[in-house]
Amino acid sequence: MTDYYFRFTLGQRLMHGLLALSFLGLVATGMPLRYHQAAWAVWLSHGLGGFRVMGFFHRTFALLLTLCFLLHLGQVGYRLWGRREKGILWGPDSLVPRPKDFQDFVLHLKWFLGLGPKPAFDRFTYWEKFDYWAVFWGMVIIGTSGYVLWFHAVFSRILPGWVFNVALLIHGEEALLAAGFIFTIHFFNTHLRPEKFPMDLVIFTGRVSEAELRAERPSQIDRLTSEGGLTSLKTDAPPLWMRNFGRILGGLTVAIGLLLFFLILLAVLRA
Repeated sequence: MTDYYFRFTLGQRLMHGLLALSFLGLVATGMPLRYHQAAWAVWLSHGLGGFRVMGFFHRTFALLLTLCFLLHLGQVGYRLWGRREKGILWGPDSLVPRPKDFQDFVLHLKWFLGLGPKPAFDRFTYWEKFDYWAVFWGMVIIGTSGYVLWFHAVFSRILPGWVFNVALLIHGEEALLAAGFIFTIHFFNTHLRPEKFPMDLVIFTGRVSEAELRAERPSQIDRLTSEGGLTSLKTDAPPLWMRNFGRILGGLTVAIGLLLFFLILLAVLRA
């Protein structure tokens, strides 16, 4: 019988779901506004009621993403100062980059080139930490420029006019970069690489098998075994309904993302 261990809590999975929903919504409503002359953008906007309605939905998803970001910051703050959890800012259970992550990156490159063994990863890999902090970058750059454009009447009282031209450029270009990264690099690393294809269900079930844990994160399982903390994470195998739900929801998300990426690429090449 295969043993399973918790990797993500229910709260973390729900937060990721809100993040994915708001991001997909922002791309699906924002890119048609950016490439409004493309045939697919006109068709999609008309299906939702026009470009003005598209803008309304875009702002709604922006509020959802902002809510998700603020909730996460509140959660981190509570764990840091309220519960005074150790290791949240540093250590193997932290998402803050450490020297080991840079070492793993170099060793991983060597492994790709056949020049050395695969590095032994811990709970979070260097690319997972990059994905995590990329959200902060996006919220600062894309979010700030978006709110400046949204509330232009307010910001025009304190900012010169050229700032809005810069904000419009930054907002569109950074959003394009974020969409391209998520729908290619992130999707590949998470779901489409050979050992996970067609879907990694861990973000839906929150659980990972012992075989997967040993193969993907040997440093974590060795550390938890030596510390005596592995037993506390042990759980039952995810039920069938949960796995099927993950396959359906995850497959739909990946399919929508790849379709949006193809449409965006088509619009960029024809621009």
